[in-house]
Amino acid sequence: MGRQAAADIAAAIRDGLQKKSHVRIVLAAAPSQSEMLSALIAEPGIDWHRITSFHMDEYIGLPSKAPQRFANWLREAFFNHVPLAVCHLIEPGDDAEAACHEYARKLAEAPIDFVLLGVGTNGHLAFNDPPADLEDPVAVKVVELDEVCRQQQVDDACFATLDEVPRTAISLTVPTLLSGQRLFCCVPGANKSAAVQAMVEYPISGKCPATALRTHPRCTVYLDRDSSARLNP
Repeated sequence: MGRQAAADIAAAIRDGLQKKSHVRIVLAAAPSQSEMLSALIAEPGIDWHRITSFHMDEYIGLPSKAPQRFANWLREAFFNHVPLAVCHLIEPGDDAEAACHEYARKLAEAPIDFVLLGVGTNGHLAFNDPPADLEDPVAVKVVELDEVCRQQQVDDACFATLDEVPRTAISLTVPTLLSGQRLFCCVPGANKSAAVQAMVEYPISGKCPATALRTHPRCTVYLDRDSSARLNP
């Protein structure tokens, strides 16, 4: 699944770079994306020097070198392996609201070409936990993480206990994610099967933020046998 997604993403990037001098991508940082990112690194014929990257969320309150910080996770999983033109990292610092405004400014400098994302066990996109505002007027904001979201971080072995998981984070909003020209969404694993069922079968609403993906004309979702187990044949 991840390899197929990477092949499709690489083809889209190559095509984009034939049409314009530079492309911009937004990445998710999660173990569910590891296979895809590893395969994407190995894809030939991508001029990474013409690509600017962003990521879609970051914890507030973790030490700058904490391995759980998404910027650090992405460095190890991706950024250190490809020669990107620019890599914009979310740096909450001492003023998270100011960091949101600055990151939103950078995002708004040009259109986002590709968004590579996943879906949380609670149906979240980035850190937009339910109930999420699918028409949020801001681009980047401070959010409070619900317990299901925080427990997922423990289940993914990112933290040892729930108490260690931060309660707040910075996140791109749903409209910002959907502003990408193309979306590629990788959702592996049995623990995501309920979220996948909701994403596909439930009414579009903030109760399951992932349902918003159905409103995007160029969103491709990649599932495995386990994550798709609850879908009607």
